[in-house]
Amino acid sequence: MSVIWYECKVKYRKTHETGEQKVTTDTYLLDAVSYTEAESRITEEMKAYTSEDFRIMNIKVANFSEVHPFENSDRWFKSKVSLIALDEESGKERKSNIYLLVQANDVKEAFENTTQALEDTMGDYTIPSITESPILDVFPYFTGEEEQLEKFNVLETSEVGEDAEADKEEEQKHEEAEV
Repeated sequence: MSVIWYECKVKYRKTHETGEQKVTTDTYLLDAVSYTEAESRITEEMKAYTSEDFRIMNIKVANFSEVHPFENSDRWFKSKVSLIALDEESGKERKSNIYLLVQANDVKEAFENTTQALEDTMGDYTIPSITESPILDVFPYFTGEEEQLEKFNVLETSEVGEDAEADKEEEQKHEEAEV
């Protein structure tokens, strides 16, 4: 199933590093099934950000094909990627554009991260433009099941580790008994 990304603009009172409070409008990105779910999710996410009142000013479908977060990066960039395909009938090259949202610290790093995100691409492509996005944060869909699976895997791993330790201890006892 394809992910639908929604850009949400939220107006709220933000406290800056200087302690000054200003009303700002920030843009966030999240994936959801519908506008209704997007509104519900951004409301929940914003409750964690601010205790002040806030207003959702706009929700629109974003035209991102993929979103690629990278560690140690604090800004989001919109990369336009032109996929190049050869039209067999006419013999001409056809370009189709997709947009990626890539996390980076500057444009150069955004180019490198876009290239890294596309390294498994089989066809030819060009990157005609990279622009800084107004998006402050991205909230991918999270059901909570992922956390349960992680706990299960941790338990499973620790149980396997405990069983292996018990087997080693028993083996050592047998070896000592034989000597």
